[in-house]
Amino acid sequence: MTGFARRAERVEPSAIREFLSLAGDPAITSFAGGYPDATLFPIEELHQIYADLLTRGSAGALQYTASEGLPQLRALVAQRLTADGMPCTAEDVLITQGGQQGLDLTAKLFIDAGDVIVTERPTFLGAIIAFNPYEPRYRSVPIDDEGMDTDALQQVLRTTERVKVIYTVPDYQNPTGQTMSLTRRTRLVELAEEFDAVILEDTPYRELRYEGQRLPTIKSLDRTGRVVHLGSFSKILAPGLRLGWALSSPEVRDKLALLKLAADTQNGTLNMRAAADYLSRFDLEGHIASMLPTYRHQRDLMLTMLEEHFPDGTTWTRARGGLFTWVTFPEGLDMARFQRDLLIPRAGVIVVPGAPFFAVQPESNHARMSFSGVPDDRIVAGVSAMGALLHEALSG
Repeated sequence: MTGFARRAERVEPSAIREFLSLAGDPAITSFAGGYPDATLFPIEELHQIYADLLTRGSAGALQYTASEGLPQLRALVAQRLTADGMPCTAEDVLITQGGQQGLDLTAKLFIDAGDVIVTERPTFLGAIIAFNPYEPRYRSVPIDDEGMDTDALQQVLRTTERVKVIYTVPDYQNPTGQTMSLTRRTRLVELAEEFDAVILEDTPYRELRYEGQRLPTIKSLDRTGRVVHLGSFSKILAPGLRLGWALSSPEVRDKLALLKLAADTQNGTLNMRAAADYLSRFDLEGHIASMLPTYRHQRDLMLTMLEEHFPDGTTWTRARGGLFTWVTFPEGLDMARFQRDLLIPRAGVIVVPGAPFFAVQPESNHARMSFSGVPDDRIVAGVSAMGALLHEALSG
């Protein structure tokens, strides 16, 4: 068929989706997905909530509601955001189809073809997928153990025209697991003000903190209404609910709401009611706290296995939260080729090769490895087998 819009040329399959097609095979050990551990979902509480909602007296849970989101849920989200240093009301909150829709709507609102989005290097692959149809140009700045390098960002902003959006995952970044320091968060806001750019702050992992200090959100430092803050229930409740939120200035929120109305009218009322009832009837903070020891253990076990089995010259990040470690191999190792030729056929292990996480100038000698939801014996066996193959490949 001919006649596709030009933007369709930039809609490409996800590298993660390609490998996750293998994850259902019981013979495969998957470190590829960024999935939360399904054994930690609050099944009993949600079962009770849905049973109560699916009765004749609660038929309103199956009815249309406001495009901005169920008012009760927006109010409860606003309470949580206010407690996290971002004073707001229900009117300031837009409920989205997970954090991913927030990425899409924000790019749709701000980006014309040829405008520039600045990303971290590397950055979240799903954000690149969301941004690409709007035909941006990209610039990227390095990320280290203090997060986005704001000195490098300043240089990019000084030398690049048409920068519209600076995109960051400041807490336990996907894919590196790194966290932006408070000094750099403050500097980022200053630079955005100086160069009149929007900051898109993506925080799906913020609640999954295993060590270290809880830092203020970038939105809490915003003095001029230029930060769009995205969050999600996917990692703290259940991703299948497809519920996230966007917090922004009133002007931006109103325009995002109109774009959402055009896109899908609203989120499913039933799931919004379920989330609102969970927040009202149960202890979400207690639920989050109960998950952290499991994720911390999985992280620590993976890091121990990497230390024991990966060859010299290989490095990795130690995330203080989130679901990932970012592994860097010696230059010359093409991770995608290594996975295709050795790792999958001989070890039955999958990771996500690092190249797709670079908005520009991809590097092939990296991998994102997720520890969440992988049983201990699979972490031990999978990392051990991968390490043996790496020794073989690098010695050859």
